[in-house]
Amino acid sequence: MTNIIYRRISCRGCDGHDLDLMLNLNPTPIGDAYVTGDKIDLIQPKYPIELYMCKTCGLAQLLDVIDPDVLYGDYIYQTSSSSGLLSHFETYADNVSRRCNLRAGSLVVDIGSNDGTLLRCFQQRGMTVVGVEPASHIATMVSAQGIPSINDYFSPTLARKIVNEYGNANLITANNVFANIDDLMSWVTGVNILLADDGVFVFESYYLLDLIENTVFDFIYHEHLSSFSVRPMQALFQRVGLCLVVVERVATKGGSLRYYVQRSNGPLKSYGTVNEMLMLEEDFGLYRKETFLKFSEKINRLKEKLLAFLSEAKRNGKSVVGFGASITCTTLIYHFEIGEYLEYLVDDNIAKQGRFSPGHHLPVLPAAAIGERKPDYVIILAWRFSSIIVEKYKDYLDGGGGFVVPLPDFKICKN
Repeated sequence: MTNIIYRRISCRGCDGHDLDLMLNLNPTPIGDAYVTGDKIDLIQPKYPIELYMCKTCGLAQLLDVIDPDVLYGDYIYQTSSSSGLLSHFETYADNVSRRCNLRAGSLVVDIGSNDGTLLRCFQQRGMTVVGVEPASHIATMVSAQGIPSINDYFSPTLARKIVNEYGNANLITANNVFANIDDLMSWVTGVNILLADDGVFVFESYYLLDLIENTVFDFIYHEHLSSFSVRPMQALFQRVGLCLVVVERVATKGGSLRYYVQRSNGPLKSYGTVNEMLMLEEDFGLYRKETFLKFSEKINRLKEKLLAFLSEAKRNGKSVVGFGASITCTTLIYHFEIGEYLEYLVDDNIAKQGRFSPGHHLPVLPAAAIGERKPDYVIILAWRFSSIIVEKYKDYLDGGGGFVVPLPDFKICKN
């Protein structure tokens, strides 16, 4: 890739060319590119966020692809910084180990292993673990902590290398990373090479149906090249001779699916969940354009409510800040066009504190600044955690402050 960004002309799931624009969000800078103080004069370019759907297989996807070395070269997100993910992965390891009949010594390969949070759960159960992590500083750190981590992008070539060194995998996992892959066919070919005859590939990704139903539009950003659903995933794996046998709904990321994939003679039995979800998608109208038109209209109504509130607050001289400095917050700030109203952001993530937000370069302060500076209003950009945040900062409310929750329904929390 010679340029920072290129535009696909075909579906990354089936290579079809009949692609229909379903949702058009405002362009943003790279969503997690929170810069240090020496770079606040840097103009960060904005890139399109346009969600298309393939009329052949149904895969929802972005066609504009940013060079992964640009996206992940200075990657600062770590799994352990996300609220609730540690306990989620503990339960995940228990459930998947039991369902896939894993034993001590079974080989578990996690693709996009990040800081090793999930692999530690399997390692503690006596399994052999290997991570694949493209961010070099994270891979080096995790390897030093006793979890072998290969610093590379997953591919058929790397799959063969892992097989030669460790053998075929009894379990391959990829959580909240599969949606980030441009060349899906190469990826699933690599999975096919790496997987043992009785192995299972398990991955989690946010679910397009839940994204619409729960108004989680801010999960659409440059890293998330695909928004998965069951119909296109079933077709994708069939192309390399693998079978999608089970899907489970999970609550993470505003609504996700856990997919179980194996060979045709693999160990798992189908419980009818795949067919149930296919019927649900059809009844919901997931592959119809009018569903996305209604979704877009709902988003824009919420945007208008928030902007009306902020305009009035500004006229009355009120101070407004944002709670949250994640990648989703960038999508929300830009699509709702609220950057000019915010004085600064606060976040509990130490890695973000002292940095400046993408594009607008709003300073990111520790969340304790809410109590110290006492702004009039705090917009909860990390709105999926709004109930936790409101409860945690009750003293701020008791002192006369107000929280504003923009999604999934606009509301103001104030004593």
